Amino acid sequence: MNKKTPSKNFLRNQILSALQTYFAELDHALPADLYQLVLTEVEVPLLELVMKKTNGNQSVAAKWLGISRGTLRKLLAKHNLA
Repeated sequence: MNKKTPSKNFLRNQILSALQTYFAELDHALPADLYQLVLTEVEVPLLELVMKKTNGNQSVAAKWLGISRGTLRKLLAKHNLA
């Protein structure tokens, strides 16, 4: 039995929807440091979930993320997740 995988655009569409909501809620205020805000808001839950799904195995998590284990360790420390 094959597991159904989301379409390639699924994640992009979810992010687009979230950004549209964010801009609508700004109510004409100007966003500040938006690029870093989005990266941080995505990076932390991504790291948390990947670490949970890999039962804390940093080697496996790094492979899933396509980064080195050293980079993963730095990111986990940066966000106080280690």
